[in-house]
Amino acid sequence: MSQYEPRKNQHERERILFQTIKDNPELHHNLLIKKIVPEFMAKTTFEKTRDALLQKEIILVEKKGNMKFYRLSENYELNSQHHIERDTHNTFHDLKMKIKKIDTDFSHKDIDEKISFASRLLYDLILVDNGFTVLDSIKNPNKTLYRDEHLTIQQLIFHVFEIIRKDKDSQILFPAIFSNVGTILPKPSFET
Repeated sequence: MSQYEPRKNQHERERILFQTIKDNPELHHNLLIKKIVPEFMAKTTFEKTRDALLQKEIILVEKKGNMKFYRLSENYELNSQHHIERDTHNTFHDLKMKIKKIDTDFSHKDIDEKISFASRLLYDLILVDNGFTVLDSIKNPNKTLYRDEHLTIQQLIFHVFEIIRKDKDSQILFPAIFSNVGTILPKPSFET
């Protein structure tokens, strides 16, 4: 089984729920469940999928009497952009705070914690940079709107590597951390 399969199933479930709501706007909550459960997913999976779509503001709840109806958000593209922007900025600021503490905390960790912590920081920094790249692309593909954030991330990555270089365990840390970070970096394609 591929490590990506569960995520693919999540997208498939979201698509099924989204499509069912789109095609059947007159179905209230219980009828929607009957239409989807158990053919496409279990009831708890339906609830988790519904909650994820509500959180992303892709669907909305409308109450009529004591019944709940779901409808598609009219601004789901803009809402999705706001969601990406909020999450990217929040994670960016959280990472800056973590990296401020790294100077004093890192050397006190055991070697496995150092590898795990540094790998996770670098992975998260790359993801946040990707988030800003996506936002740049959505908002204006001809201009880098998040230039300062990209530069700060570059400096933070450098700072993490400097901490690793100066650490007493650097000869062990570097190969392990590069091995972990290498899994998310581009690979050469040998297809012709």
